[in-house]
Amino acid sequence: MPAVRDELAYAFVVSTLPSPVPRALPAALVTSAVVGLGLAAAFPPYGLWPLAPLCVAASTLLVTGVSMRRAAALGLVTGLAFFGLLLRWMVVIGWDAWILLSLLEAAFFAALFAGVALVRRLPGWPLWTACLWVGVEQARANVPFGGFPWGRLAFAQAASPYRGYAAVGGMPLLSLAVALSGALVAAAISRAPTAGAAPAGGRMRRWVAVAAAVAVPALALVVPTPTDGPSVDAAVVQGNVPRSGLDAFGQRAAVLGNHVAATLALAAGVRAGARPAPALVVWPENSTDIDPFASASTAAAIQAAVDAVNAPTLVGAVIANPADSHTVLNVGIVWAPTSAPSGGGPGDRYVKRHPVPFGEYVPFRSQLSGWISELGRIPQDFAAGTRPGLLKLGPVTIGDLICFEVAYDPIVHDVATTSQLLVVQTNNATYGLTGQPDQQLAISQLRAVETGRSVLVAATSGFSAVIAPDGRLVARSSEFQRWLYDGPVTLRTGVTVATRAGAWPGWILGILGLGAVALAIVRRRRERNTSDDARALQPA
Repeated sequence: MPAVRDELAYAFVVSTLPSPVPRALPAALVTSAVVGLGLAAAFPPYGLWPLAPLCVAASTLLVTGVSMRRAAALGLVTGLAFFGLLLRWMVVIGWDAWILLSLLEAAFFAALFAGVALVRRLPGWPLWTACLWVGVEQARANVPFGGFPWGRLAFAQAASPYRGYAAVGGMPLLSLAVALSGALVAAAISRAPTAGAAPAGGRMRRWVAVAAAVAVPALALVVPTPTDGPSVDAAVVQGNVPRSGLDAFGQRAAVLGNHVAATLALAAGVRAGARPAPALVVWPENSTDIDPFASASTAAAIQAAVDAVNAPTLVGAVIANPADSHTVLNVGIVWAPTSAPSGGGPGDRYVKRHPVPFGEYVPFRSQLSGWISELGRIPQDFAAGTRPGLLKLGPVTIGDLICFEVAYDPIVHDVATTSQLLVVQTNNATYGLTGQPDQQLAISQLRAVETGRSVLVAATSGFSAVIAPDGRLVARSSEFQRWLYDGPVTLRTGVTVATRAGAWPGWILGILGLGAVALAIVRRRRERNTSDDARALQPA
């Protein structure tokens, strides 16, 4: 019922939107900034998801009938406002880093708006507009430095009726659906009756477009998102950190001690019969920044906790890179109890494949260090792993994703097919209480829908969570508190349509958008040539 209620409210808002669009450049720029802020408000922690399609509609109207140059300027302003608010958590790294990243991502919006201004002249333009949104999101997710997919339209829809599309075509189809609804809203407004037009016919066309816009999310409600499957008792440990921000891990021994203590408390509860004995335990990323392969006391502390709970434990650690002494590795290590047939201790591991640029490694370090002083806080670069995070953790094959990797389609696709359960290890303490943990949790919910897998999120300071295969939050922690989950988690092996399709929906939709731009450019040139020929034939 909440989904139906939201759709009815959405229809009412759409039907009452005014049709005038500011044409004076100063007013249009201000409106563009408001659109960008509204789009950011669609995302967590605000979560006003209906604003996403409505802001797509508003931006489409803003660039209707304007030059590509003006459209690009409007897109740049919208992008700056959008990413400025969405990525405000980057201020923790530094104001300069926040501004530079917002500028970089806003440049993609400038290209997007220029493209929309072109395809707006084509038949079927709402579809081509939506494809362009997907195409630009694909580009942002891949370049530069491996891309930055944060801020995809899809990522605002964890609590909306649209999210069912994730199970069919992943994040690209979900973004397409949101953008298509918005473009249809723009079509409804632009077709509103005007003076001299047939009022009844114009009103009918308007409502048809509104009905189509509302039908898009309504169709997602019939997409099956199965939650059946056997269950296993699993534990998630959030040990907490001494403080937030960039100094969250300044007390490395304290962070490790917190996770050891929380696991010992879990084990005590199991012995007392107050908790079920877990078949597997998950610690977060950076649960130990002291290399257990170099520190015997660290290894002993971890082993003591794992032996107490008597279950294989996925430990997040930073370790030396044996292949390069100048870099380190961000890893998830399967740590077995002494009672295991292997005799206990560290076993298989996953090395994070997508280190975060300017967070875990510094491109152009020598050139940029003089500009961004905070880069000195990253003394060593993290090296990238080379294989997917498929690990055997007790009786379960898990797909391990470390922190921001949950936002990258290829890394998720690589583990979705053969895993029974997804695990997201993260350390969000650096960005605690800024909204970033909320955004990452929403992405994890959508990955559950996309893959048809339960997701265990283990964070050092929050948000840790257990997510059902249909995206529902089974349990969630608060920030900066110790938190334990110990209970049943559904395992599934069925493969969703989105998992089978892999990267194809994104690339196909993106190519369609680019093709529409190319067609619009050809048509415009032909129209200009025809107009020039007609003027040349006129008598002097």
